[in-house]
Amino acid sequence: MSDEVIHSRQNPRVQALARLRDRAERDARGRFLIEGFRELSRALERKVVISEIYFCPALFRGDDASQFIVQARAARIECSELGESAFEKVSGREGPDGLLGVAETWDCGLARLSLTKKPLVLVVEAVEKPGNLGALLRTADSAGCDAVIVCDPVTDLFNPNVIRAAQGAAFSVSVAVASSSEAIAWLKEKGLRILATTPDGAKAIWDVDAKGPTAIVMGSEKDGLSANWLEAADARVLIPQAGLSDSLNVSTAAAICLFEAVRQRR
Repeated sequence: MSDEVIHSRQNPRVQALARLRDRAERDARGRFLIEGFRELSRALERKVVISEIYFCPALFRGDDASQFIVQARAARIECSELGESAFEKVSGREGPDGLLGVAETWDCGLARLSLTKKPLVLVVEAVEKPGNLGALLRTADSAGCDAVIVCDPVTDLFNPNVIRAAQGAAFSVSVAVASSSEAIAWLKEKGLRILATTPDGAKAIWDVDAKGPTAIVMGSEKDGLSANWLEAADARVLIPQAGLSDSLNVSTAAAICLFEAVRQRR
C-alpha cells in the first residue's frame, strides 16, 4: 500500500472515482460511492464489501476519522490519501469530511428478502428524487420494516445522494428492486394485504387494520400510484388533510402510514 498523496484532479484514479457518480458507470463496474464517516462506519458494521477508501486529513472533523482509517487498514482495505483539491473533485458534498469509499453493489432481487410471521413492507413506485428514496429507506428502517420494495425506479439505489440521504439505512434495511407487476405477484404469493395510498382512498390509514402481514404502497409525488397498484390493492387508504395542500412529501406520508401500523401492532 503506497503512502503517496494524490494531489492532481487529473489523476486516473481520481477521474475513475468521479465517474462513479454516473449511473452507467456504477452499473458497468458494479461499484458505488459511500461518502462520510457515519455512512462508511455503518457500511462496515453491516459487512458491506468496501474495496477502497480515500481520505484527506485536512478535511477531518475529529479523531474518529483517523481511527477509522486505522480500522480500515486493519481490515485490509486499501486506503489512499488525497490532497484537498483532488478530494473535492470526487466529493459530492459541500463541506466534505474527508472520507470516501468504493463499495461493491449487491443483488436486489425479490428472492433475497426474508419476512417475519407478520411482516410490514414498504413499497414505493417510481420515486423520482434520490433524496426522497434515501429518506424513505431511513423511515422504513426506523419503523422496523421487514423490507422495502422499490418498483419501476427513476433513480437507482446506489446513487450517492440516495446513500447520503439514507444515513446508513441503505445497509440495514432489506431492499429489493422490481417491476410493479412482479412486486404485486410476490406480495400476493406471500399473503400480504396491500394498502394503496391515494387521495381518493375510501378510509383513513388509522381506520384500516394493519396488524397482520401488510404492505403499504406509496406512489410518486407527481403522479401518485399507477392503476396496477390501485386495482391490486386490498384497500385504498388516505391521510386526511385539513389545509389547501392535497399532498405530503412522500417520505413524510410513508412515516405517518408506517408508524400507524407500528402503533396498531403495539
